[in-house]
Amino acid sequence: MRIISGIYRGRNLKTPPDFNIRPTSDRLRETLFNILTQHIDEETSFLDLCAGTGAVGIEALSRGSKNIVFVDKSRKSCGLIETNLDLLKIADIETEVICLSAEDFLKKTKNSYDIIYFDPPYDLDYSQVLHHISDPNSLILNNDGILIVEHFHKNPILEFYGELSRWRLIKQGDSCLSFYEKNIK
Repeated sequence: MRIISGIYRGRNLKTPPDFNIRPTSDRLRETLFNILTQHIDEETSFLDLCAGTGAVGIEALSRGSKNIVFVDKSRKSCGLIETNLDLLKIADIETEVICLSAEDFLKKTKNSYDIIYFDPPYDLDYSQVLHHISDPNSLILNNDGILIVEHFHKNPILEFYGELSRWRLIKQGDSCLSFYEKNIK
């Protein structure tokens, strides 16, 4: 696994020793960030939810985002993310690693984000997290923010969740990326 572009371009990341974590492929990350390029700058707040190895959040950091929060419920994953951040000598002031489930994090956080990348294990039910993010009373996603959900191609997800509507769906191999934005009138 390597960083595709930006200041850490070409740098390798540590990978999990087993297959309990399914890292987002280099090719899928490249597709993702080709779409997100115009939305990322030094003011972008990025949430990597179910972060696994941290590759997606680190890619966002490499491409200019300065505020990355990594959330994963697995202590092993959180340790792997910390190892990858240390490997690249990324300053602690640019990142935060939180060891909680996605649901618990969303219930506790008071922060909002410009981009949320949600990549849960493919066999989980995504609906509770998606309904929480899309709840009109939830301020987790900024009004002009983007939610991206990585999911198994045979596990379709809805086109609409509360205030969120899907504006793009990309299939690559067994994985899909669903892009959502708020319906603001």
